[in-house]
Amino acid sequence: KITAPEREVRAKNGRVDSEDRRSRHCPYLDTINRSELDFDFEKLCSISLSHINGRGLKSHACIHSVQFSHHVFLNLHTLKFYCLPDNYEIIDSSLEDITYVLKPTFTKQQIANLDKQAKLSRAYDGTTYLPGIVGLNNMKANNYANAVLQALSNVPPLRNYFLEEDNYKNIKRTPGDIMFLLVQRFGELMRKLWNPQNFKAQVSPHEMLQAVVLCSKKTFQITKQGDGVDFLSWFLNALHSALGGTKKKKKTIVTVVFQGSMRIFTKKLPHPDLPAEEKEQLLHNDEYQETMVESTFMYLTLDLPTAPLCKDEKEQLIIPQVPLFNILAKFNGITEKEYKTYKENFLKRFQLTKLPPYLIFCIKRFTKNNFFVEKNPTIVDFPITNVDLREYLSEEVQAVHKNTTYDLIANIVHEGKPSEGSYRIHVLHHGMGKWYELQDLQVTDILPQMITLSEAYIQIWKSRDNDETNQQGA
Repeated sequence: KITAPEREVRAKNGRVDSEDRRSRHCPYLDTINRSELDFDFEKLCSISLSHINGRGLKSHACIHSVQFSHHVFLNLHTLKFYCLPDNYEIIDSSLEDITYVLKPTFTKQQIANLDKQAKLSRAYDGTTYLPGIVGLNNMKANNYANAVLQALSNVPPLRNYFLEEDNYKNIKRTPGDIMFLLVQRFGELMRKLWNPQNFKAQVSPHEMLQAVVLCSKKTFQITKQGDGVDFLSWFLNALHSALGGTKKKKKTIVTVVFQGSMRIFTKKLPHPDLPAEEKEQLLHNDEYQETMVESTFMYLTLDLPTAPLCKDEKEQLIIPQVPLFNILAKFNGITEKEYKTYKENFLKRFQLTKLPPYLIFCIKRFTKNNFFVEKNPTIVDFPITNVDLREYLSEEVQAVHKNTTYDLIANIVHEGKPSEGSYRIHVLHHGMGKWYELQDLQVTDILPQMITLSEAYIQIWKSRDNDETNQQGA
């Protein structure tokens, strides 16, 4: 026990210990307005615009506490509370909800139960929401990124990995490596999206997108609409690399979840303007023989047939439709497609040799010409469940691939013109077993049969044999 004289001496010497400070009761806790708290934006002092701010007598925080009677100060790194200007630490269990919103944490048991429960949460403002099915703020023109981030946040093994910071916080990285910022910010965003104790039923991806702008060297921006497929491709590869993955040997959670493999057969074609005899002779040369390479993929690009410009009796354009299995035929090992470069033409065919636990389809809707981008509005007819891809695997692989059936879990839609359109997403909530449509902050439930009527652009499919094996992450 410390006597009064001892406490006075220690105070005069500037050494009031933590036990003494904890005994101080803060009379200002009821002045905290939780509805005004927002930890989604960059952590800067509004006066100094600096990340590093103290709480000394001459600090901006201390002056502000006196001028505006805002006395409770939170250190965003240590998660400790202080009462200013007296500068003593506040220890009070009533503040734990604030630190949890700032830095949510999940136990292994909580993570394991995420897809087994269908419990609505209530935000501080009274609105109810489903953790994981949460709107993302569109700051100006970033809904292309919002849709991709919401899709990835609903891929259980990827989500589970990033919900637990211990999975990646000790990864070795080179000094000055800014790319790891993507990993940190993505983890923070996952934990906010799945936080069952949010103060608001929405999240701003501001810090995540600032990291994207920085790490992509402004290729992807907040103020300019980007392409969802380009962003997805860059983001997955950047995450894989930042987690220490390599092109061939070292795997990460990204490649464990999404990477498959295929054989690519390529055959060079003689120039079309050559005489028939000369073409015939060239086809016997080694240069024109078919070659085969093994290649990995993170997603499969599905080509749409050219949309006919047909009109009905009322002079309205008829939107064509194509079954999903028609455009999947590209990967059956038989279908040949011609590819043209500036100088040469090639015939290629593709055959899948390994299917990943989660398979991404990117439906090629945009064709870039010299002067403009054209969009193909063809509707793809696809079932929501039970898509069997066995016929696209080579025969020897079919024997060892136990389950080749997939169910849809996310569907990203592009609407409008190529350069100024907007994105929305359909996601399946595993616990509820229901589909939801998200467009920025708007969240509504949707019937499964309505999903197939949309201009699908990016889809994520889940393998049936993946229900239990990948729930815990990697």
